[in-house]
Amino acid sequence: MRHSRTRTLVTATLAATLAAGLAASLVGCSSPSAEAGGSKAPDGERLRVVATTTQLADFTKEIGGDDIELTGLLKPGASAHHFDPSPADLLALGRADVLVVNGAGLETFVSSAVEASGFHGKTVTAADGLDQATLKAITAEGAAEAGGAETHDHAHESTDAHDHASATEEAAHAHADGDDDDHDHGDLNPHIWTSPRNAEGMVSEVAKGLAQADPAHKADYQRRADAYLLKLKGLDEWITTQMDRVPKAERIMVTGHDSLRYYLHDYGIAFAGSILPSFEDNAEPSAADVDRLVATIKERKVRAVFVESSMSPGLARTIAKEAGVKVVDAESLYTDSLGPAGSSSAQYLGATVHNTQTILEAWGEKPGPLPENLK
Repeated sequence: MRHSRTRTLVTATLAATLAAGLAASLVGCSSPSAEAGGSKAPDGERLRVVATTTQLADFTKEIGGDDIELTGLLKPGASAHHFDPSPADLLALGRADVLVVNGAGLETFVSSAVEASGFHGKTVTAADGLDQATLKAITAEGAAEAGGAETHDHAHESTDAHDHASATEEAAHAHADGDDDDHDHGDLNPHIWTSPRNAEGMVSEVAKGLAQADPAHKADYQRRADAYLLKLKGLDEWITTQMDRVPKAERIMVTGHDSLRYYLHDYGIAFAGSILPSFEDNAEPSAADVDRLVATIKERKVRAVFVESSMSPGLARTIAKEAGVKVVDAESLYTDSLGPAGSSSAQYLGATVHNTQTILEAWGEKPGPLPENLK
């Protein structure tokens, strides 16, 4: 993912300054356990945890409860694709016992931030809780599905669950050779959290990491994680039931950028393309990209173009107008970030419910009632 030379130089300069300041301020107060690789802060203090994204901060809060002191780096509305940590962020990271990251190639800023802050704790990578071959297969499937829209008729493709699964299996086989490094995430779509099924694996990985850093509270972390996992399972079942009410041939989406790939895969929704043909939300489409997408929307009878909260709606509105379909911008989808504090979308469960309800309503389907544990 792109990071400009200017931004990198600024971060590097800030890094050097803060590293010196942190070294001075932390002398005498850093614990041997933290320096040795990230166990708990001194007895009597809560585990200090920094999480990168709003989704990870929410997961970590649910698991950690009152046993942790949590700092989230990204704020609502911010995107990890083009984020530079502030001096306050680096100070928080420098004193943390645990850093929770998404992984899958999302946070390009992490390595320089770790170096700048002097962080010596435990890093928990949520993506390690998921099967990497499956993620690569779904990523490849999405690229093939959207790319194929340029050249041939999709009337019979992607809407049948068997065909959908077969495509994934074939892509997984193609990626299997030579894939022995679980930490090689360079060719993954990094938006793993958008699928509640993936979120389950991420939550389990975070719970495991917190327990390793703070064994005294292992049972508490696991108890909270188990309770939250039940809610995620309920969310997955609810979404599946809602999507099954929509004819498969009508489940086709155009998104702001390629951010919902795993969600679309899990709920049998065909991917016709995105306004920005990229994993990043700050990419720039060419005129040819726009023309191709307009043609695809018309060809595949896509009913709506969806705007995401971290993106400007201007281009989506233009494309929707050219294609003669509606644009869903009054209720943006929460993909790279959760909603603003105090809103129902400020937590992962609420944001995912919001996204599902918004999609269904754009397709003319009234969402069904939520299960009790999601209200």
